[in-house]
Amino acid sequence: MSLDGSRAPGQRPGAHFCREGSSLDRPGSLRALMKESAMTNKKRNVIFLWTVVFLTVAMFLGSQENPDKSFTEYRIGPSDLIEIKFLNEDKLTAQVRVSQQGRVTLAMIGEVDVSGLTASELEKKLVRLYEKYLQKPQAFVRVLEFRSQRVSVLGAVAKQGPYDLLGRQTLLWLISEAGGLNKDVGKEIIILRQLSDGQSERLSVPIEDLMFKGDPKLNITLEPGDIVNIPADKEVLIYLSGEIKNPGALRVLKSSIPTLFKAIVQAGGFTDRAVEGGVIVKRKDEKGAEKNFTVNVKDIKKGKIRDFPLLENDVIIVPQTWF
Repeated sequence: MSLDGSRAPGQRPGAHFCREGSSLDRPGSLRALMKESAMTNKKRNVIFLWTVVFLTVAMFLGSQENPDKSFTEYRIGPSDLIEIKFLNEDKLTAQVRVSQQGRVTLAMIGEVDVSGLTASELEKKLVRLYEKYLQKPQAFVRVLEFRSQRVSVLGAVAKQGPYDLLGRQTLLWLISEAGGLNKDVGKEIIILRQLSDGQSERLSVPIEDLMFKGDPKLNITLEPGDIVNIPADKEVLIYLSGEIKNPGALRVLKSSIPTLFKAIVQAGGFTDRAVEGGVIVKRKDEKGAEKNFTVNVKDIKKGKIRDFPLLENDVIIVPQTWF
């Protein structure tokens, strides 16, 4: 088969495979490596399917919860827009934006510190403040715009952008709100967090452990200002030439670049005239200088040496034997 899935003229499906029970079934063999590659793709698909399942469950559970719970727990902060009303006192009705200092200015009483209060706590505070001016005041507070407590999500999700943090919410909640993970998601989620002392913190969450293994410790509680970056994986190329059954550009994900022997297996394996003990890997460093590595793949197959790790844009050349 060619790298794009087409089959060379006259090539039978699976012609390069041996019978069941042959040496190809041993760990590290061609058949075992092909199975390993298939399992990697299967695992990626399972993670995506679990994301869909999680979203469905989250939507169902969300519909069963008390819709006012998150709003009652929300603590007012700078840039929020709040509405304040008093029973039988229409002239005191106001919509006010919270200043960066956490205050609002109201009729009769002037500046009021509202930062860090829930709506119900602010109602009680306003009742105490207006008791001097009104008979048995009854205050009602509603948050119209949630601006102070937000998190942002970037990368491989359906809907990137800022999200209001209403009450105690977690990483899985944010993924659900953002429409789930895309199929091209990478291997980790990165959370950038600003600490109270002005320093920043970087948290790394393995996606497989969170979504596939369901580790509850990784479902981190979010904090206002968190930036959640979910990098997308990308396709990179490995080039193979010489005595390879399917030479050309091998497309792989950057997070799953194969080792040398695995790349050769994915390209169909060696031809009968390959010099397996003298495979050349050409690589350019950051400055553009080329380095050549000669690798004995025979020894890799026998387990005598470790498989050779490849990098993006490596060129693999398999020489031809003249004997």
